[in-house]
Amino acid sequence: MRMGRPAGSWTAQNNQAASPSGAGSRLPQCGNRRARSPRQKAEPARRRRGCLQSAPDDAHGRHGRSDRLRRVGMVRSPQTLSEADRRLVAAWAADCAERVLWLFEAEAPADDRPRASITRTRAFARGELNTAEEIRRRFVGGGAAGDVKAPAAAAAARAAGQAVAICHMGAHALGAAAYAVKAASLAAPNRPEAAQEEIRWQLTHMTTEVRAALRALPPVGENRSGPLGPGLLASGQLGMIIRDLQTGLALPDPD
Repeated sequence: MRMGRPAGSWTAQNNQAASPSGAGSRLPQCGNRRARSPRQKAEPARRRRGCLQSAPDDAHGRHGRSDRLRRVGMVRSPQTLSEADRRLVAAWAADCAERVLWLFEAEAPADDRPRASITRTRAFARGELNTAEEIRRRFVGGGAAGDVKAPAAAAAARAAGQAVAICHMGAHALGAAAYAVKAASLAAPNRPEAAQEEIRWQLTHMTTEVRAALRALPPVGENRSGPLGPGLLASGQLGMIIRDLQTGLALPDPD
């Protein structure tokens, strides 16, 4: 014979308490501790997140704020440059890229993607294009370098691609110049001086304002927050070209 649960068992009392019509419709308690609501359970997590966002400031209120901004990626990279400086260096980078554009167009005359990129770079330099919109469009027309076989043609296409990306980060100006120099040297394998000649042209065909803006960029390979960080532009021939350009930029302005 099975014995049922006593009428006064915890289960029976709890079922009665949990009934919507019962007088004791409160959540069950364990001793003196009241059951926590979902909001109360989430509160410690919110406090932990709040702690991460509330680093103490120094006497001027700077330290905590800069730490918070750095954690969420809001501190502007020194490779960005101001919008005004990006427009300045964009015109110079377009000149550099256009000098070698013929190398690409000789192999792919029907492909106008690099030329269109240079045209957009010039329009950005003149202030005719919106910065935010150009940042969203900076990869439009990419891939042209992969559609040609000659290394010089591919380098010329990449120079145009770097130039059109200046709307996002000013450091791409040195990338455009470096790829232009690489294209010129690849096109003249029997003239080892071709690279230095192109670098000299680039250094002598920039305004004082462009020179000042480019001097604000960190040395190639040292700052990781942009295209000049350790990686493609900092290595091999491209890295050597950019180092030569930055060495030339450090010299006194020509009279």
